[in-house]
Amino acid sequence: MAIAEFLTAEHRCCDENFAVVEEAAQAGDTARCQREFQQFQAAMEWHFQKEEEELFPTFEQTTGNTMGPTRVMRLEHQQMREALAEMQGALGQGDLDEFLGQSETLLILMQQHNIKEEQILYPMCDRFLASNAAAVIAAMQAVSAHPPA
Repeated sequence: MAIAEFLTAEHRCCDENFAVVEEAAQAGDTARCQREFQQFQAAMEWHFQKEEEELFPTFEQTTGNTMGPTRVMRLEHQQMREALAEMQGALGQGDLDEFLGQSETLLILMQQHNIKEEQILYPMCDRFLASNAAAVIAAMQAVSAHPPA
């Protein structure tokens, strides 16, 4: 399996989870929204950690490039973490309108980010890490999800 294929599949799963969260919020089902959002947020964080702890360092070590696409992706992960925190705050206050407003921001960030990863970074990773792809994917699968720092 290619790195791009593995991580793009994760993007699709996160997208599907996000749609369920938004559906619950739009229906006014705060309890369901909270449950689904917690699962979505955990999945997003786990995805970020796989990239930040395994993929990006391996790519940087192989290419010698630490100021290129991986730097941008880390900055965008932080922007998405901030949007997720805003959403969590709104949900904690039971403000589904604010939650949905923040979810629009997150959706835009995710869409732009995923395009860059899927069209630029992941193909670069497949090219530069091809001989090591199975090991990189295995290392990402072994990442244990933990709360963001």
